[in-house]
Parts: sequence; C-alpha cells; structure tokens
Amino acid sequence: MPTWGEILREINATVSVPGGRPNWDLVRRKYITALHAMTGRDTIIYYTDWMGAGKPGTSIVFGDMQGMMEVNKGLHGPGLDLILHSPGGSAEATASIVRYLRTKFTDIRVFVPLAAMSAASMWALACDEIVMGKHSQLGPIDPQMVTPDGQHHPARSILLQFDQAKAEIAADPSALSAWLPILQGYGPSMLQECERAEALSRSLVKQWLRAYMLRADPRRAAKARAIANWFWEYGASQSHALGIGRDEARARGLHVTDLEANQALQDAVLSVHHATIHTFSGQAAKIVENHLGRAWVEMTMQVMMVQGPQGGPPAGGAPAAPPRGGPPRHGGSPVTPPGAQN
Repeated sequence: MPTWGEILREINATVSVPGGRPNWDLVRRKYITALHAMTGRDTIIYYTDWMGAGKPGTSIVFGDMQGMMEVNKGLHGPGLDLILHSPGGSAEATASIVRYLRTKFTDIRVFVPLAAMSAASMWALACDEIVMGKHSQLGPIDPQMVTPDGQHHPARSILLQFDQAKAEIAADPSALSAWLPILQGYGPSMLQECERAEALSRSLVKQWLRAYMLRADPRRAAKARAIANWFWEYGASQSHALGIGRDEARARGLHVTDLEANQALQDAVLSVHHATIHTFSGQAAKIVENHLGRAWVEMTMQVMMVQGPQGGPPAGGAPAAPPRGGPPRHGGSPVTPPGAQN
C-alpha cells in the first residue's frame, strides 16, 4: 500500500509546469476506480475537510442531496460501498440522504477510514455493515444546539442547566439575578427544541437499525433501542468529540468488520482516503464522488462544481466561473439559530 507520503509524491509528480497545480483528481480517481475493480460494488465517497484549517461548508446539509443525486447517476446496485469522513451536521439532512440511498441500494457497507462523528455516525448506523480500522472512530449522537449567539451546546447540557437553575432559584429566589443573563440567551422555545432534537436522533437510529443492520435479529427492537440510547448517553456523560472505537461499537451489538481483516481491501480503502485528504490541500471543502469519476465538489470560494466522468477542473483548485445549471451556493452550513446539529 502506498503511504500518505508516497501518494503525496505521486500527486506532486502530476505538476507539468513550474508553479502549476497538481492533478489531485487524476490520482484520487485512480484509487477509487481500483477499489471498485477489487470489490465489484458501486462506490461513493463523502468527504469533508473538517480536520483542516476550519474551512466552511463541511457539515452534512440538505444541499448535499444534490451531490448524492449527481453521483448516483449510472449506479445500479444492489450493493454500495460508502467511504465516509465527516464531522456530522443536520440529522434531518442525514435522514433525507439515507432515505434516498435506500431507494437505490439494498446492501450498504460503510467504510470509516478515520472518523465519522455525530450525524455521520447516525449515517453509518443506517448501513448494513461498518468497516473500521484500529484507528477509526464513530461518535456520540447527542444533538448540538445552535444558540442565537452562534455557539454550539449539547442539548442535554442545556436541559440540565435549566433544571439546575430551577432548583437553585426555588431554594433561593435571589439566585435569579445570576441566572437571568444565561437563561435569556437561550430563547423561549429552546427547551422544547432540545427535547425534540434528542428524541429525533434516537428515533432515527432505532428505526434504521431495526430496518437494516439488525433486521435478521429476532431481538432487533430491543437491541436497536439499547444501541441508540447508548450512543446518545455516551455524549451526554462525556464529550461530544470523544471517539467510539470499533471494539466498543461491536460490544454493543453492531455489525463491525475489521478493516485489517482483508489486507488488499485495507490498502485500497486507505489509498482512497490518503488521496482524498491530499485534495483538500487545494480549495475543495467537500467532495462527493463515485467510481465512474462523477463528482460534486464544494469549494471554499463558495462555488459548487460538478464534474462528469470526463473530468473537469481539478477539485483542489478553483474553476474560472460557476458551473452551468444554477447560481453559486453561498456559505457553508446554513445559519439557523436556534437549531440542532448532530
């Protein structure tokens, strides 16, 4: 398997003129095609540059459905390999994507080469099988609320803080003056929104586990409920960013396969991962792509770029003008305070 550094050298070797841009697409697509040739399964990657320099547009949002529609063209199923690298985002957008993919594929295997957190973990839990390496991680699914000041706070912490305020004020009414500035910052419907967001994340995961990963298990209802509650409570009692490894996930009853169990498959998947991560050294912030070379790319300059199988401008660079078919999409994640992000 070529290492991260070896793939970087391969990418740099595509520079044809001094000062030119590397052809990230050429190398990335080479490895996606090689993975498909090995498995014989339709292959899609969903990657965002969320571990980099804080690029906008890395969350799962409703606009990603356009990318999914683009890369599903030409795919026939019934099996899909999804390679997922994401910090999460909107649970509602994730549900929309899952529903769409399930109309096309009856067997979805998700690879998590590094991390799929929050709503991306929910997405992974909607698949039939999760493939993880020793270094891979999922994350808690407790919702993160966007408050009017633009900050993210766990829904559970907000609910607990309200309970704490109520208890302290009941015991000593003079404590109201200390709590008032905090409580005023949440808005009048925040409690209800926190409760609904928590219920939604657990409900979706329970539904997906019963329908897909655990469908052959006679105790699927009870197991799905226990798994969904554990993924939610994990974040409530610890950190939303604290990873959940494959052994923990498997111990809870999930169908988790070790990436290292098949050396050739591990090499192919990690080569796709390394090549895609290198693409983010340019201006790409999000890449949705299939093994046919059809891609939907979000750039940091806030332009959506669609690439067909015949190629186009490198995903790491910037096109000279927005693609035909619609105006540029502005911004990364939509600003919807207050609201929930998983």
